[in-house]
Amino acid sequence: MSMYELERISYEKSDSERVSAEDDSALSLLNFLEFDDPNLDRDEALAGILEDDSPYPEVRSAVSNTDDPSMPVSTIRSWTMGFMWAIIIPGLNQFFYLRYPSLQLTGVVGQLLSFPMGRAWARFVPDVKIFGVSINPGPFTIKEHVLITIMATVGYQTAYATDIIAVQRFFYHQTYSFGYQWTMTMSTQLLGFSMGGVMRRFLVEPPSMIWPTNLVTCALFNTLHSTIYIGAGSHSGISRERFFTYIFVGSCVWYIFPGYLFQALSYFSWVCWIFPDNVVVNQLFGYQSGLGMSLLTFDWAQINFIATSPLATPWWAELNVFAGFVFFFWILTPILYYTNTWYAQYLPLLSRSSFDNTGKRYNFSRIITPDVKFNHTAYNEYSPLFLSTTYAMSYGLTFASITATIMHTLMFFRKQIWAQLRRSIEEKTDVHARLMARYRRVPEWWYIVLFVITLFLGVICIEVWPTDFPVWCLLISVFIAFAYMIPVGMVQAITNQQVGLNVLTEVVVGYALPGRPLATMMFKTWGFITMTQALQFASDFKLCHYMKIPPRTMFWAQVCAVIVAGTVQLGVQSWMFSNIPDMCSPDQKNGFICPYMQVFGTASIIWGVIGPQRQFSSGQMYSGLVWFFLVGALCPVIAWVITVKWPSSFVRYISFPVIFTGTALIPPATAINYVPWTIVGFVFQFIIRRRHLSWWMKYNYVLSAALDCGLAIGIVLVFFCLQYPRNGTIGANNIAKWWGNNVFLNTADGKEVSYLPIPESGTFGPTKW
Repeated sequence: MSMYELERISYEKSDSERVSAEDDSALSLLNFLEFDDPNLDRDEALAGILEDDSPYPEVRSAVSNTDDPSMPVSTIRSWTMGFMWAIIIPGLNQFFYLRYPSLQLTGVVGQLLSFPMGRAWARFVPDVKIFGVSINPGPFTIKEHVLITIMATVGYQTAYATDIIAVQRFFYHQTYSFGYQWTMTMSTQLLGFSMGGVMRRFLVEPPSMIWPTNLVTCALFNTLHSTIYIGAGSHSGISRERFFTYIFVGSCVWYIFPGYLFQALSYFSWVCWIFPDNVVVNQLFGYQSGLGMSLLTFDWAQINFIATSPLATPWWAELNVFAGFVFFFWILTPILYYTNTWYAQYLPLLSRSSFDNTGKRYNFSRIITPDVKFNHTAYNEYSPLFLSTTYAMSYGLTFASITATIMHTLMFFRKQIWAQLRRSIEEKTDVHARLMARYRRVPEWWYIVLFVITLFLGVICIEVWPTDFPVWCLLISVFIAFAYMIPVGMVQAITNQQVGLNVLTEVVVGYALPGRPLATMMFKTWGFITMTQALQFASDFKLCHYMKIPPRTMFWAQVCAVIVAGTVQLGVQSWMFSNIPDMCSPDQKNGFICPYMQVFGTASIIWGVIGPQRQFSSGQMYSGLVWFFLVGALCPVIAWVITVKWPSSFVRYISFPVIFTGTALIPPATAINYVPWTIVGFVFQFIIRRRHLSWWMKYNYVLSAALDCGLAIGIVLVFFCLQYPRNGTIGANNIAKWWGNNVFLNTADGKEVSYLPIPESGTFGPTKW
């Protein structure tokens, strides 16, 4: 049936006309999908619907439209391996998180290594029963594998609350009991999960919420378990399994070059090597403190640093990110810097640090009283706080993203939100929802009980210990997370980009509770991480939706894994502070300088001690950045008006939340992480997808998974075999000293040289502040 015929049926049928159930279902879904979704191609959508599959070719290429309900999922094998990875990966990540250079093991490592372990368990473990349950139920199934990976993934990142604990120890010399640490960590990590019942209707069941990152995970599962899908067989090439093996081995072996033997391949700022002392050239073409116009890197770790694979993010979203990067960092930032706005020429162009009026790192201890309060007199005698131009720009873009997300959702997603509110929970929108209907849902009261328990833990934490954080502020922070959950989730599910609430929460608490750094960190954590964890829950729910995992099993797997992971991370951090000398000191001999904790602590003083009123209020140095709130609110409205007037124009692909938030990791990210990322995305998501669709559907997500897996294993091998042994002295007198590992450091870019020297008076900036 052609598109014309289907549309004619929808408008011309009368009471006497009969339409088949298949056509009627297709019509219903197609009409529902007809909202401002730049991922949707109506012809491709119709092809998928009439094949009883997803309307999105990306999903069809990675996800099966069939299910086997009898396949084992919740087994002793899956839970044992799941808990094992929920201990190992978060524990190692917590250890490396406090070190520079850091190493982060993702859930992909658990996903990859649990496959041979599961196969070995099925082959060698005897088939005996414990309390009537077999410890070896037969072949290792794909659904067991998914459950294990979810438990490995849900808590693999360092719990945000551990930063509060580390900052208290190092910055403010406060060490509270393990009970304080545990209640805060569990509350902040689990509170977002309690919002799952609300999210499911909007962020999981609609087929338009594709969650692109999950497609890479699905492709890897299907490759390992040799599942054949629609679209994969139309290209007559090698099998996915062999393709994955070749790329995985190549990626793993290759990392030794940019990661150890020839690190200039990673920081390939070749123009700076030619002109190492030219400050302007280094500021424009450098990768460490410059704008990265050298364009190239040969390190997948750099390309994939911003946590969204260029092979998984839609091209139109990547183009939005790059457009924002070009305008704000290649055009606006140089204008501000070279006109000496905010006295920027006395500072590096790009830096994650804050500075005083002598050009040195800001010494926060000089403006804090012994009881961790703001010392206004000392502040006036010392210096105002200065930020690099890119750091200040990142704050402005965050301000814009906060308002742009709300307005974009109201303008472009209101149809779908309203439709979801009117739809029955039992009405299934596509084949995957219909297949999931056979499994029992998670009861709403489960979410309510979890919410009450986790909120109660939060209240205990802030009331039993001296935090200066009132309960009403806790409730406001949770409300902020809840209010932004759906808008931010929709943007992330469609574009693969997440809008962070860290700066919004810092602004709110900075004005509400000035001079309270611990309260500032707590408000930020409950407001920001509650939403982040909620979206992690939704993403995993979508993965289970794709892979047909029973929702109740998934719920308990996530909750249990988060509790185990958070407890392990607290234990590891406590051991490190007790046993590693000079922990978090800038000159710690083994590299345990706690770089992320330093940024977190700096933010607590900027927003909690000095306060936003001394940075962004009217008359203050960075007050102009507040206009970004208005810019963020107006831009989506303008784009919506244009799409109403010209619905087929390219403006429908412009997403201002993505433009404003796509570069949110700058700093510490630099252009090396964005420009090559865009180039790779252009090649695979635009050129190859358009010209070689069958190859793309068969291999694209497998390629992304193989590169990620190879990189993860390569990093582990290089670190434990070459960098960690003998206190890091292997290669210290040869490999570490040769040109290929130092050329990018011996430049003005590597040395973070500013455009102007400090005046002879020794200070710069305003005379009063």
